[in-house]
Amino acid sequence: MKRSILFMLFIIYIAAEKQVFAQADSLMHYLTVAAENNPALRVEFLNYRASLEKIPQAGAIPDPQLEMGFFLKPMEIIDGKQVADFKLMQMFPWFGTRRAARSEMAEMARMSYEQFRQKRENLFFDVKSAWWGLQNLQQQLTNIGENKVLLTSLKTLALQRFASPLTQGVSNSGGAARNMSATTSLPPAGGMSSEMGGMATTGATGVMANPSSSGAQTSSGMGKMPGSSGMTAGSQGGMSNVLRIDMELNELLNEEQAILSQITSATAKFNTLLNRSADEVIVLPDTITQLAFSVDNSSMLEAIRRQNPMLSMATAEAAAYEAKLRMDKRMGLPMIGIGLQYSVISKRMAMGIPTTDMNGKDMLMPMLSLTIPLYRNKYRAQQNESRLMREAAADKYQSALNDLTAEYLSVREQLANAQRKITLYEQQRQLALVTYQLAVNEFAAGIGSIANVLDVERQLLDYKLKRSEAVATYNTVIAMIENLLSDTQTE
Repeated sequence: MKRSILFMLFIIYIAAEKQVFAQADSLMHYLTVAAENNPALRVEFLNYRASLEKIPQAGAIPDPQLEMGFFLKPMEIIDGKQVADFKLMQMFPWFGTRRAARSEMAEMARMSYEQFRQKRENLFFDVKSAWWGLQNLQQQLTNIGENKVLLTSLKTLALQRFASPLTQGVSNSGGAARNMSATTSLPPAGGMSSEMGGMATTGATGVMANPSSSGAQTSSGMGKMPGSSGMTAGSQGGMSNVLRIDMELNELLNEEQAILSQITSATAKFNTLLNRSADEVIVLPDTITQLAFSVDNSSMLEAIRRQNPMLSMATAEAAAYEAKLRMDKRMGLPMIGIGLQYSVISKRMAMGIPTTDMNGKDMLMPMLSLTIPLYRNKYRAQQNESRLMREAAADKYQSALNDLTAEYLSVREQLANAQRKITLYEQQRQLALVTYQLAVNEFAAGIGSIANVLDVERQLLDYKLKRSEAVATYNTVIAMIENLLSDTQTE
């Protein structure tokens, strides 16, 4: 009965997941595929089903014994000749022994099930970790693409400045600043909204007021210096600005190819967990999203005590040895046997000896047997063994609980660190975006250098990549907590 219930619960678990989470780009979809196809997980499940078959074996009574004997020469007895004997004996263990044996095997089967659960949760963690790693690589690829668009727009601006007359570098610096938005369109980076673009424009206006005045003073001051062409050449930079942008684009192309190579190997590893072809296509969401997760230490630790497979396995092991101890005590008591003996008797001819009515009648004799457990040392040793193993299982539970508690506290700290990094890199990304737009405005106005723009662009990309990696780490740490809780949650 217990076997059927547990098996049906597992089937319902898989069916419910397939029905609710059927999207091809859903993590739960791939978890379901892994649960159905992974051969290592299937081995553990088959071992669990095999352990269920031991329960009826442990609760079975011994097979009956049939003894048959034939006399080569019929034995003369009073009122007949004994030809053959048949004995049938059935032994029964002491009351409660079979129930204790079934309980022991049921707890052993529960241990096997918890081992299967642990294997399943470890597999789910591997799938989740590979999933978030793939999403991180995909997001980094998107971030590099966004920065390539920024550099392409910047290259267009640099080409326009290179093609313009040199004398416009000073006299029309204010006009270049005013017409920059008309000549160059800078898309928002990293999924920034129009509100961010508005903030950047407002910031540019507020900050550019002083640089314009200082730029005018500088131009005025340089007009008094012998030869003003140095400022013009320094502001425009000539064709070297375009070449430096091309160098940066080449660096991005190289990083893009490296990430594509990493995606190929990560996809193969992910498909291996699902027992699929290495080149099977993995459908990923467009952007990586930070999972919503709240931490309550008391409730988390209590959930770990209730649900973690390692603790449940230790509990089942202690219960199995407790049942074995009860069985060992009853094994030290007598076994009772009930049987029949049937004797085949032929008639004896009257040879001067009188016969009775019993002449030639077969005999049926009920029998009762009893084993005598006389040698007690082995029974005492069995009971002591079970007690010691039960105590060892209790200590194993406490040791596992201590390890899981320490692991949870460590993982909780990792989660807090990942959250701090996400917040920091998001703030830095926004500041880098505003700084980049200001640097482009200064470059267009002739008061900034292309080196400053490229430095800020590299910082902007770096913060994007770090934020994506921090989000992937945060979600992976959540998967670690779910592994401790044996509770799978996805978006």
